[in-house]
Amino acid sequence: MSPARDDDDAALVARCRGGDRSAWEALVRRYQRLVYAIARRSGLDEATAGDVFQTVFLRLIQHLPRLAEPARLQAWIVTTAKREAWLQHRRAERLLSLSAAAGADAAPDPEAEEQAIADPAAGPDEALAHWQQLAAVQRGLERLDERCRRLLQALFGAESAGYEEVAARLGVPLGSIGPTRARCLEKLRRSID
Repeated sequence: MSPARDDDDAALVARCRGGDRSAWEALVRRYQRLVYAIARRSGLDEATAGDVFQTVFLRLIQHLPRLAEPARLQAWIVTTAKREAWLQHRRAERLLSLSAAAGADAAPDPEAEEQAIADPAAGPDEALAHWQQLAAVQRGLERLDERCRRLLQALFGAESAGYEEVAARLGVPLGSIGPTRARCLEKLRRSID
């Protein structure tokens, strides 16, 4: 296999989807300066530009499995970086207007300031762990027999349906869906562990 630096974006995305950590590192190295430059050119300070950087790559981790055109990754990253930089400007404006609305006479409330600054989004470590868990579940699904795989995908996949529709779609009795689901989930759980 060629070195990561020689791979095009589509190849790196495919390798990332397969769980290749070196491909992920290559993507980050390839686009880190671009993301940071977009954030800084938009007028953000260094720390906020770092927040934009983290958020862009977090979003990339989240969207990587369903990225429609991996060859256009650079355009996706540029758009996401610009959008996140704009959102950071908006957040800063809201915080300033909230501070002004509270009045200059009011005593500062450190707890309220901490809540205003705290970022409720998952950090990169949590997102990576989530992505790795999704990959493990996907590998586990691939190891299941066809009947279990079809049932679980019908119940929990992108186009999930209720028991009645799944029973009709798969041609199985409605009463067997629940017990079969439980057995298939147990098989999946064992194949992941």
